[in-house]
Amino acid sequence: MLKHISLIILIIAALNSQAQVDNASLSSLPEITLKNIDGKDINLADYGTNEKITVISFWATWCKPCIKELKNLNVLLDDWIEDYNMELVAISLDDSRNAAKVKPTVNALNWGFDVLLDPNGELQRAMNVANPPVTFLVNQSGKIVYTHTGYVEGDEYDLEDHIKELVSK
Repeated sequence: MLKHISLIILIIAALNSQAQVDNASLSSLPEITLKNIDGKDINLADYGTNEKITVISFWATWCKPCIKELKNLNVLLDDWIEDYNMELVAISLDDSRNAAKVKPTVNALNWGFDVLLDPNGELQRAMNVANPPVTFLVNQSGKIVYTHTGYVEGDEYDLEDHIKELVSK
C-alpha cells in the first residue's frame, strides 16, 4: 500500500513539474483571437506588440482566489499604469454555461481592465494553464518573463517587484 502511495505522489510531482516546464517553454503570447465582454474580437498576441508591460491573469467567476487577486490588482492598476506603462488583461476560463456571468461580475466589481473570454479553453490549452488563478508577465517586447500559479494575499507586491525589474532594464 505504501509503495502505491509513493508511486502516486511521484506521478503527481512529475506532472506538476512538467506543467511548470511547459509554461516556462512558452516564450510569447500565442496568436489566438478571443472575444471581449462586449463581443469584440481581440487577438491576444497584439498585447505583446504595443511596447507595454502586460499582465495576463487567468480567472473564473467561481474561483474565489481569482476574484480576490483581480480586486487587489484593480486597486493598484492606475498607479501601475502611470508608474510602469503596463496593462492588465484578465482571461475568463468560464465555460459556455457560465460565460453569461462574466460581464455582470466585471461590471459589479467595476474592473477597469480588459477582460477576454476563453469558453472553449483554446488559450488555456495553448498556454498550459491547468487551474486558475495563473498569472503571466509579458515584457515590452512581447516575451513571457514570469509565471505564477495560485494566489495568496500579497502576491501582487511580488508581481510588482518583477514589473519594476522590467522597467529598470
